[in-house]
Amino acid sequence: MEPLLTSFVAAALAEWGAKSQLLVLALAARYRRPLPILLGIALAAIANSLIAAYAGALIHDRVPLRALALLTALALLFAGVEGLFPAKRKPMGEGWRVGPFVTAACCFFLLEFGDRTQFVTAAISARFDAFALAGAGAAAGILLSSAPAALIGPQLEKAVPLRAIRIGAAILFLIAAFLVAINALRLV
Repeated sequence: MEPLLTSFVAAALAEWGAKSQLLVLALAARYRRPLPILLGIALAAIANSLIAAYAGALIHDRVPLRALALLTALALLFAGVEGLFPAKRKPMGEGWRVGPFVTAACCFFLLEFGDRTQFVTAAISARFDAFALAGAGAAAGILLSSAPAALIGPQLEKAVPLRAIRIGAAILFLIAAFLVAINALRLV
């Protein structure tokens, strides 16, 4: 259960105020149909999370436990540093005419591929050797953080302090990275 909860919390925190949430806001403003947008995001999040978790499972048996802990610390450090910089809107899917489900699924998949959430999910999967739990937790966390953007739309930016949440989550990631690294190096 630890990899499920860890990847869920990490993914949910990593996505707040990130470029993927800005994409969901733009899709919500364009289509005004949250259900197909959320279903497309769910499909893309599951695919991305399972790819990352599978990559982590592949390296689990090939890398020593201390190195996996350091990999986790590095992933958390990456997530923290990236969270300190503001996300910029990227024009994706603006000219597409395939509907909100396909647009959300394709754009979200492409935008999230290689993102900090995938890196953290791979590290958690490798650390705990829990492909399915890490993937499921990350996908659920991504969907949880995307839901308010899809449901509320552009008003989310006015109602919720996204910048403060993004920076707070980044600081939490940096603290976690420090603690995991200290533990992995056995400095405490």
